[in-house]
Amino acid sequence: MKQYLTIPNALTALRGLGVPLFIWLALEIQADGWAIFVLAVGGVTDYLDGKLARMWNQTSRFGELADPAIDRIYIVATLIVLYMRDALPLWVILALLMRDFILAVMTILLTRKGIPPLKVTYLGKAATFNLLYAFPLLLLALSDSVAGTLAFIFGWAFTIWGVALYLFTGVSYFQSAVKSIRVQPSSRA
Repeated sequence: MKQYLTIPNALTALRGLGVPLFIWLALEIQADGWAIFVLAVGGVTDYLDGKLARMWNQTSRFGELADPAIDRIYIVATLIVLYMRDALPLWVILALLMRDFILAVMTILLTRKGIPPLKVTYLGKAATFNLLYAFPLLLLALSDSVAGTLAFIFGWAFTIWGVALYLFTGVSYFQSAVKSIRVQPSSRA
């Protein structure tokens, strides 16, 4: 139990608690500044939890599973909010969700075969970071101001790069999963 009570895991849990708060701020009371702040804290804790876990040798199974799961939950929640606020077109949402759905199916297949989940790659993290930077900017872009115009430009730049990397890494993860499934049990080390 003690191995789970770590600062990196606490940061991961804190990030998870930010999801419903973000949704409430962005949709219910439309306090976009606070909603963006919650997303920013989520982005910082996403970076810090993994960095600290590796640096302090406090990696855990909870962190391995919860960190990417909370990333996906943040992305889905933010996509829904941005769509409901007319800040993001449906095609972007469908592309990202389809990638996650396919990889979820592959993860189930890996688990059924007794193969551990795929490790998150540097490019996979970069894709998520791009999207986590893009989403607050797209929310800020809803304001009719110079800051909103700049946020629109930078938000879409991060969105385009994030979607491209997200789909690219999705194909890479898919190929790795297929390769792992095809390997005969006797040839795995």
